[in-house]
Amino acid sequence: MMGASDTPRALEGLYVLDLSRILAGPTATQMLGDLGATVIKVENPKTEGDDTRGWGPNYAKDKNGQPTDLSAYFMSANRNKQSVAIDISTTEGQQTVRQLAARADVVIENYKPDGLVKYGLDHATLLAAHPGLVYCSISGFGQTGPNRDLPGYDLMAQGYGGVMSLTGAPDGMPTKVGVGIADVMCGMYATIGILAALRHRDATGEGQHIDLSLVDAQMAWLINEGCNFLVSGDVPERRGNAHPNIVPYDAFEASDGHVLVAVGNDAQFVRFCDCLDASELGRDPRYTTNLLRIENRVSLTAALSPILRALPKDEILARMHAAKVPGGPIHNVAEALQSDQALARGTVVEVPHADVADGHVQLLANPLKFSRTPVQYRTAPPRFGQDTKAVLATLGDANTQAKGS
Repeated sequence: MMGASDTPRALEGLYVLDLSRILAGPTATQMLGDLGATVIKVENPKTEGDDTRGWGPNYAKDKNGQPTDLSAYFMSANRNKQSVAIDISTTEGQQTVRQLAARADVVIENYKPDGLVKYGLDHATLLAAHPGLVYCSISGFGQTGPNRDLPGYDLMAQGYGGVMSLTGAPDGMPTKVGVGIADVMCGMYATIGILAALRHRDATGEGQHIDLSLVDAQMAWLINEGCNFLVSGDVPERRGNAHPNIVPYDAFEASDGHVLVAVGNDAQFVRFCDCLDASELGRDPRYTTNLLRIENRVSLTAALSPILRALPKDEILARMHAAKVPGGPIHNVAEALQSDQALARGTVVEVPHADVADGHVQLLANPLKFSRTPVQYRTAPPRFGQDTKAVLATLGDANTQAKGS
């Protein structure tokens, strides 16, 4: 039986040079690291590393109970990486990064467009030197267009890209998604693009530049609401938890909280009404098809709400499950991560870390389940610069501009 060190890794032998910070780029490189790639994360000694190391208030504590530079935010996107502290504003630092790039299969960065040209670390320079390199640039608005030079953060991408206009109560303020979803989805698109470019490189020997922006990625995942507009010309509206194309598909108040109802077809709607002892609604000619229920959304919701409000949420869900009608609870984060399903699926993992009080950190697991090349949690998120000497020793040059351990 193979041990963890013998288990094959899908991206074994892939070498990734990570010049990114915050969330989009680190999400992509963590995914590559989880799949077995070697990821070298270059961090700026002038800022004491990735910006998110200082994004509290939650930090892993050291053995003396003091906060470390391992913020919860940083740890969410930086496991399976080696941290190397290099000042790329110096000639020595630039030379060191070029040496790392020379052995890399992938370089990923999220500087402003043309921000690395002055250092000789831009895509044109490195691809000229290494034609097989896959070089991924992530920026707020992309390498072209009238907004290319504007800075971009997740909040701005959600606002510019339209998703905030769809999120929140109909009569309330446009609301961002509760996590940095524009960053995370951009990182996922980056991962897909990098793997596709590597397949092309392996077939032809030809590398390429990937130009990806937070705003482009965010607009791409407008999904049905984006296509709703393109087909109809009607600007989609905020509907709170309701669905623009399915009714009833919403959160409803129960006597002791809230429940989710996700009726996906006409047969489910009849069973839903029957299980609530409201069979007359299931056969009401105003509601017999989904299109009719969309047209009569307001009256149907008004009819269902008092029925559901009179019942406790567990009873509602028990009735729905017995009738094979989709629905579920609205968990807080603790309830979600401590649920039986999360425990059964290994949603939280403990990864050893010698520098923290408990000897390990808890992280959200990668959701991918492989039958032959499982995700491995080889290393916890690194302290700033902890791998500098070890990595630079492999170059045969302990660069004096590289600070850290």
